[in-house]
Amino acid sequence: MKITIGQLNPVVGDIEGNSGRIRSLLAQEAGKADLIVLPELFLSGYPPLGLLTKEWFQQGINKALQELVDCSARYPQTGILVGLPRTGEDGGRRVLYNSAVLIYRGLIHFTQDKTALPAYDLFDETAYFQPAAQFSTVQFKDQALGVLIGEDLWAEALPSPSGTGSSLQSSLSQLAGQADLIINLAAFPFYMGGVEELYTRASERARRLQTPLLLVNQVGANDEFVFPGQSMLFNADGEPLLVAPAFQEFTMTVDPAALTPLTGPRWQPAISTVHDALVLGIKDYCRKSGFRQAVLGLSGGIDSAVVCCLAAEALGSENVLALSLPSPYSSAASIEDAAQLAARLGVQFAVVPISRLYQETLDLLYRHWSAEPGAIGLAEENLQARIRTNILMAYSNKFGYLVLTAGNLSELLVGYCTLYGADMSGGLAVLSDLTKTLVYELAAELNRDREIIPERIIKKAPSAELRPDQRDQDTLPPYPLLDQILQLYTVENLSPDQIVARGFPAEMVNWVIRAVHRSEFKRRQALPGLRVIRNPLHRWARLPVAGRY
Repeated sequence: MKITIGQLNPVVGDIEGNSGRIRSLLAQEAGKADLIVLPELFLSGYPPLGLLTKEWFQQGINKALQELVDCSARYPQTGILVGLPRTGEDGGRRVLYNSAVLIYRGLIHFTQDKTALPAYDLFDETAYFQPAAQFSTVQFKDQALGVLIGEDLWAEALPSPSGTGSSLQSSLSQLAGQADLIINLAAFPFYMGGVEELYTRASERARRLQTPLLLVNQVGANDEFVFPGQSMLFNADGEPLLVAPAFQEFTMTVDPAALTPLTGPRWQPAISTVHDALVLGIKDYCRKSGFRQAVLGLSGGIDSAVVCCLAAEALGSENVLALSLPSPYSSAASIEDAAQLAARLGVQFAVVPISRLYQETLDLLYRHWSAEPGAIGLAEENLQARIRTNILMAYSNKFGYLVLTAGNLSELLVGYCTLYGADMSGGLAVLSDLTKTLVYELAAELNRDREIIPERIIKKAPSAELRPDQRDQDTLPPYPLLDQILQLYTVENLSPDQIVARGFPAEMVNWVIRAVHRSEFKRRQALPGLRVIRNPLHRWARLPVAGRY
């Protein structure tokens, strides 16, 4: 059987556009392929979230499905296996299923609903979908196909919705003796190391079931999530027959029975995949949100330098505007470094000083404050960051730029950022999932072949430059220590005593943990940020805002 792998990039909500991609692929592959396979919920785009609650949206899905059925009648040699939200009934009530539908010769030939519905993070499918009760196979041409969706690939001992006491895992195991090929329609998001983990799981599943397995994964970015593609095909021994490229659309017609095992994929270095994911994330976030250009504040520091490089690669240098927004405390070296980076990248660059506006605002405030003029406190520091936000947003409103921000995860977790300031306000937080340590690794990756980010930016001590001679380390622990403590507390969930037992100073540990808790109110108001490090397949707990620790 010849199968076309449709690793394509859908737009969430663009039912007609996504359907058009399927029809074009069908017309292109008709007569060459027996079956075209597309990813999970491709027709709606994934994740569709609250669109699933809209009656007009489901009507649009039903209309597009019927058009695909009618279209398939014109190409009777080729079937279409596609993911979509499907309306059904359960006990007399209307429900939705996350479904795979096989369309063939002007008919819906087979339907398989998803069983293992995730209930984590934004992928809260249990809020919208009803789980299937069982797996079954379908005879298509000369092959028996077993169809799985997403997490069904590794579902273990799920209780049966029928309450019979049997498990869906036993139903899945029956596919080993019934199916000639198992097909997994997937929308697995990227996170650092996740593709290798998915490869291992898929290979193990093919080996356990002793059945060839094809996984077709979504590619592209939707909101915070980046989907890497890298669709995979394994033989019954779990050996790879094909691993598709990452972070790009890919279509290929293959005959699984005619392929020979690969020696094994050569994975990119982890930081290289993060780079590629962020570039795709910026590109798709802009394109799918209706933007063609972006603006950012280029301070001369490491974070904004990295964002500027990524934006130039994602959108083209001609579509990026970098603004230097110096205050009275910005060093001449920082302005020079920003200008040098902009010149190397070929992005548009302008210097818009804020010193006069800052001073006029202070003069106004000091008429009402009993504050000593010239004293630099937190209010004076944050005022500079908020003035920069106003200027960046003015450029956005006037010229249609998307504002990119450069705050990193280390700063966000301990609240070392200004609410409504330039590091927290705008359209997309590019680095909000990367610790400061990883930002430096990414800078090294960007400079791997040639120096793009000036060496002075990388070597200088990090500083917000909001008061004279300011350094981040005046307030924060050294970033290498801070990032380790944050990992132990926020990811591994160790207690303060356990972290201290690892050799970290108790005073430092307690300060970091208090900072994490007291800054939760800022994170509640943070921008959408690209998720590329933390595993999106796990639920991340929110902290209470009003409380004592």
